[in-house]
Amino acid sequence: MKNINKTSKDYSIELANILQKNENYILAALELHLEGNTIPFISRYRKEMTGSMDDEDLRVLFDKYEGLVSLDGRRNTIINTLNELEVEDKDLEEKILKAGSLSELEDLYRPYKPKKQTRADIAKRRGADKLAKVILDLSPEEVVMKAAQDLVENQVILENINKLETIEEALEAASDYLAGQISDNPDIRKDLKRQLLNKGQIVTKNKTEEYSVYSNYYDFVSPLRKLPSHQLLAINRGEKTKFLKVTLDLEERYWKPHIEYHLGILQDQGYSGNFLRNVIDDSYKRLIKPSIDSEILGELTSIAHEEALKIFGLNLRNALLVPPMKTDMVLALDPGYRNGCKWAVVNKNGSVMDAGLIFPVLFENRLPQAKRTVLDMIKKHKVETIVLGNGTASRETEEFLSELLKENNLKVPYLIVDESGASVYSASPISKEELPDMELNLRSAVSLARRVLDPLAELVKIDPKSIGVGQYQHDMNQKRLDSILDGVTEGVVNQVGVSLNTASFSLLSYVAGINKSLAKNIVEYREEIGGFKNRQDLKKVKKLGEKTFVQCAGFLRIEDPVDPLDNTFVHPESYDIARELIKDFSLKFYENNEIKEKDLMDFANKHKVGLPTLRDIVEAISMPERDIRDDFPAPVLITEIKSIEDLKEGQVLTGVVRNVTSFGAFVDLGVHQDGLVHVSQLSKKFVKDPTSVVSVGDVVKVRVLEVDVNKKRISLSMKDI
Repeated sequence: MKNINKTSKDYSIELANILQKNENYILAALELHLEGNTIPFISRYRKEMTGSMDDEDLRVLFDKYEGLVSLDGRRNTIINTLNELEVEDKDLEEKILKAGSLSELEDLYRPYKPKKQTRADIAKRRGADKLAKVILDLSPEEVVMKAAQDLVENQVILENINKLETIEEALEAASDYLAGQISDNPDIRKDLKRQLLNKGQIVTKNKTEEYSVYSNYYDFVSPLRKLPSHQLLAINRGEKTKFLKVTLDLEERYWKPHIEYHLGILQDQGYSGNFLRNVIDDSYKRLIKPSIDSEILGELTSIAHEEALKIFGLNLRNALLVPPMKTDMVLALDPGYRNGCKWAVVNKNGSVMDAGLIFPVLFENRLPQAKRTVLDMIKKHKVETIVLGNGTASRETEEFLSELLKENNLKVPYLIVDESGASVYSASPISKEELPDMELNLRSAVSLARRVLDPLAELVKIDPKSIGVGQYQHDMNQKRLDSILDGVTEGVVNQVGVSLNTASFSLLSYVAGINKSLAKNIVEYREEIGGFKNRQDLKKVKKLGEKTFVQCAGFLRIEDPVDPLDNTFVHPESYDIARELIKDFSLKFYENNEIKEKDLMDFANKHKVGLPTLRDIVEAISMPERDIRDDFPAPVLITEIKSIEDLKEGQVLTGVVRNVTSFGAFVDLGVHQDGLVHVSQLSKKFVKDPTSVVSVGDVVKVRVLEVDVNKKRISLSMKDI
């Protein structure tokens, strides 16, 4: 058997068929990727070569490519092993070359895979395979009995294995061998997996009488093909935590006739037919079912994880794209009970003006001082916006704040923010480096303030898994999860662009081509020279070579530059073309420049430049400081306090989407308990994917369907509003 040795061209043909895209664009993108170019760079600055594939297109493409390469790697390993075993089977070779999944490959390799000694192995070593063939040929009973007697008389004696003494024992050995052969048959396994997926059911039972979040699954049955991914992930966790017992069920009529067909048992066919039917029962229940149940559950779980990862990535992207709040001074409150409420006043640039600790709840004797402190800070720093964390003691702290504002007739609006990850930031090396003179416990308040002033700049300092927009993230492959979330963050950072002279090293480390070490070098050099004057100065940064410069330069902006192009998305490699364009068409920065398409095409042909690049240059000159985050909904400010007790069935309210899952969306109504809009209540039309209707950060109108104050559950609807 020959190994597979595919080129980029081979893979581009395969991927073009899978993704239904132009083969030449696929090949160009692959080659750019293999040369070490980053996804943001390829997406923005190589549009002509790739047919303007965006970040997401490229990530899907490269992910599929890595999957095909990995599959072919396993294919070659199997071929090498079969060659070492001197297996020559043209039909098997053809099936291996055509196998489109790892599961299919492994089923083909299964009969040759080294295993622990099995009953089938022992039977074969004794010589029972000859008797098995007689039975498989559907021979009459007397022929089978003669063959069984021959086995007893001529068996291979095995060390430490009891000798076959009777015909019954010989027939049992043949049964063991046949059961193993049936179990290892790739066609049978493929057929039964298909049946299990289409006709099988998942059945869950409780292993304890204790009430839990898995109580809905204590007596649960669902067709596998209709089981939503979020339910499978919940069931898996329930099994892992010992609350549930999980089994898969497939009726006999969906598996037994299929195995009989593969073995050629069409009717009664006498003794051998009945013998084989008993073997089929044994093989299925003892060997096949446990194996394919595990494989199918594993495959479905992988699919569910991918769906959850996709939703997690979308949620993270939308959380990072929340627009910065345009306010000069923010007071942030991070609530707490006995340990007090941390507070910090932060200006529009993220600098800490003041910070401290108050005790607005539990300790009545400390309440007057808490009020005086907050009032003094609001007046002293002319606070325009107040930010309140939604964690422990948030409700009581909001009551304190509302009372204070009313007593002093202050019209300062506030908003409640998800404080997920604030404590993680407080204890991180980054916070220690940024706020070295501040007590650790106060840093969380600074983080809350900064995450409304510039959500992207602040959230990149926190592990995406701690931001609170995922689902079942701890059950997933952590390496895969990190890769996807890092990719999402990288994509957003480069779409928005980064100020070279003000960005933290955390933000810089997500710029195309720049890692954490290089980001720190950039910050050190920036401090040394007092700020970059132009993009070319980047080349003077330690360990930042020409290749890295090409990848990162277009995404790093310089405010108030000598060359205005340094404050745009125009790449330095296109500066000469941009200047020609400015000269030929009298383009002006910060003005709406319009060029007729024919004129732009003539310019493109004359200068051998692609139209997408020219269009991007014109847009960059017209809107140098455009921020794509301005297209997204701004945070909702609160001017009066609400509680879950205030909610009534039928009320129509405005809220902010905090998290989207496969079963619906969680909406913050400002009552310290997010309400759930179930997927069935997102629209009058059928909704398969909630992310097609809502995104994290969306401001939505909802109707209250039901409120359970004791269980703190709020059911909402977006229908007919």
